Amino acid sequence: MNVKSICELIEEVAPLALQESFDNAGLLVGDSQMEVTSALVCIDITDEVIDEALHKKCNLIISHHPLIFTGLKRITGQNEVQRCVAKAIKNDIAIYAAHTNLDNVLEGVSGRMAEKIGLKNVRILQPKQNVLLKLVTYVPKIHSFAVREALFNAGAGQIGNYDLCSFNSDGTGTFKATKNAQPFVGKIDELHSEAETKIEVILPDYLKYKVLDALISSHPYEEPAYDFIPLRNAWNQVGAGVIGELEVAEDELKFLNRMKEIFNVPTIRHTQLLGKKIKRIAVCGGSGSSFLNDAILAKADVFISGDFKYHEFFEADNRILIADIGHFESEQFTKDIFFEIITKKMPTFAVQISDSKTNPINYL
Repeated sequence: MNVKSICELIEEVAPLALQESFDNAGLLVGDSQMEVTSALVCIDITDEVIDEALHKKCNLIISHHPLIFTGLKRITGQNEVQRCVAKAIKNDIAIYAAHTNLDNVLEGVSGRMAEKIGLKNVRILQPKQNVLLKLVTYVPKIHSFAVREALFNAGAGQIGNYDLCSFNSDGTGTFKATKNAQPFVGKIDELHSEAETKIEVILPDYLKYKVLDALISSHPYEEPAYDFIPLRNAWNQVGAGVIGELEVAEDELKFLNRMKEIFNVPTIRHTQLLGKKIKRIAVCGGSGSSFLNDAILAKADVFISGDFKYHEFFEADNRILIADIGHFESEQFTKDIFFEIITKKMPTFAVQISDSKTNPINYL
């Protein structure tokens, strides 16, 4: 099993195209064709994690936070990032990160938080916008099934919890083949009419060229007619944070104490208790303060995330309870996500969960 094969398993769940523009997810160090003996999964990469990988004979490290986030101008060992990169290269250890691409899917970081809390009817808090396309194409009626099948196999036609979605309408196409053409039907320099089916399917924009290849390879015409139309629809299956409901509403203080147990935190920074029951809950792994207004608009009773600044707590304005459980604490179950993704497809492959404590924040 090589590095590329392991990375592709993760990208099936969290495609790299879903990472935010500021991010640096993907293979950061190493050869994608290198054979993997064992993989170590972690949240952060530190000196201790590199040493742990060496001790456990793991030559692939999969982390949530990218080791290299901004550009490296030199590798002289003057800080921990430089030391880790140098030691990984020296010892043939590949390093891969799945960061905001894993944050932006329902099966990702925030989704796992919701699962631990026990939320039902979980959906994306802030869906991505302007990332969907509609493909419209025209196919001879007797070939429409084969073309649709190829488009579906390439990833088109998924809408929410529904797959193989398309709209089809029958009509008549006309064309005249010029002297250099090799028409599938019709004759050179003669106007031809053909019974055709108009097929419309939706796809994420990052699949555009894969779907186009599927269209061209399956379409009988020498020159298929098609349009890719940008859509302003929100993509409700992809985006930041999630929101869901408890089956039974809880008292605020009881709920916060339960969060301390679930996320193993000694303290929770929170706004003033509002004296109401907790039922609808918004969560966002990592630094989620910028999504507070989304949680308020969604009428959440509480928003759980990390890294809230002092003045940001005022923005709750008695409309919502903010519960800051900490950045690391909200993302701690990401290691389990990596482990499950890989072992589900390759149950005998050696994946180890890091024991190193990488949270830089301590509580007294």
